[in-house]
Amino acid sequence: MTHSYRWLIVAAGALMGCVAIGAMFSLAIFLEPIAAGTQWSRAGISSAMTLNFLVMGVSGFAWGALSDRFGARIVVLAGAVLLGLALVLASRAHSLLAFQVGYGVLVGMAASTFFAPMIALTTAWFDRQRSLAVSLVSAGMGVAPMTISPFARWLITAYDWRTAMLVIGIGAWALLLPAAFLVRQPPKPAAEAPDGGEIAGGEPDMTVWQALRSPQFLVLGLTFFACCAAHSGPIFHMVSYAMLCGVAPMAAVSIYSVEGLAGLGGRILFGVAGDRLGAKPVLVAGLLIQAAVIPAYLLAGGLGQFYGLAVIFGATYGGTMPLYAVLARDTFGSRIMGTVFGAATMLSALGMSFGPLAGGMVYDAYASYSWLFIGSGLVGLGAAGMALAFPRGKSALPQPV
Repeated sequence: MTHSYRWLIVAAGALMGCVAIGAMFSLAIFLEPIAAGTQWSRAGISSAMTLNFLVMGVSGFAWGALSDRFGARIVVLAGAVLLGLALVLASRAHSLLAFQVGYGVLVGMAASTFFAPMIALTTAWFDRQRSLAVSLVSAGMGVAPMTISPFARWLITAYDWRTAMLVIGIGAWALLLPAAFLVRQPPKPAAEAPDGGEIAGGEPDMTVWQALRSPQFLVLGLTFFACCAAHSGPIFHMVSYAMLCGVAPMAAVSIYSVEGLAGLGGRILFGVAGDRLGAKPVLVAGLLIQAAVIPAYLLAGGLGQFYGLAVIFGATYGGTMPLYAVLARDTFGSRIMGTVFGAATMLSALGMSFGPLAGGMVYDAYASYSWLFIGSGLVGLGAAGMALAFPRGKSALPQPV
């Protein structure tokens, strides 16, 4: 049963990520109807998404630590309750502040309960095919904009934004609460010391604070930060840049969609490659490709060239993301994985928030995105260089499938 149940953990993690991230990113679908129905400013409504990222970064660290201490089930169960409650409260909000608290703070806090804890749990269930398993959990988050967002659009068209958000909140409860009860910790190895000490199989004996102060975590966190800082700006400003290059608005939006679809395939491709070739060399290769393709957008002249670059770019930034969890698991072990990966995720969230702001500042200063793409490429190259410093461990080696 253990061998088959681990794939149920993967399915539950993918479902949770899809619902949580889909609910959060559907704010883009709600933006216009909310503004029209409430007369709140678009900037005020959009600020809820900024709050989502900031709250996710901080609370993800805390949820990861709680999952190490109490197990993932109680954490994701709390997240399931909180996500549905946040959406229901936001749907009833009659002031902008109440909406920002409900959708910005509470949804971000709830969404962060699923990523680090479920990724950490998945790495604990898998000794083989670990990269693929983590990639499949991450792929659930990748399909979120193609599932929850269209559903939200249909509900808004059929009813109104408040009813749509209320239904999505109730639907989150209906899907996530049963899934949370499927979550369980893997069987403990027989060789594990009862006091949480070193495991005979080679599990690192390290406290949380030792791990977070270690050079290994510094490399992990800075690489994750630089990787996200490199691609977040080009992702966020891609539509605007394509339109400046003469691409029609709807076609420019489709470039963003192609990147998202390519990211799904990239997660599977890089996951399989990580299991066969080792996570570290695959990560380094992906970061190098990302660093090269970002400034290559400056040479794109037509829609076909944008599409071609979008496939490569989306596959690499989507495919590399799950590999950080595999490297963290190999370096720090399963006992403190939730805390360590939650801290690394917090740094990645800061990197994601940096790119859009930097891109806006560059454009305001130069009326051009050229330095954004050049600078992002250099940051991506730096991420690849830092990734080379990861210690050679089990995940850096080819694994039997």
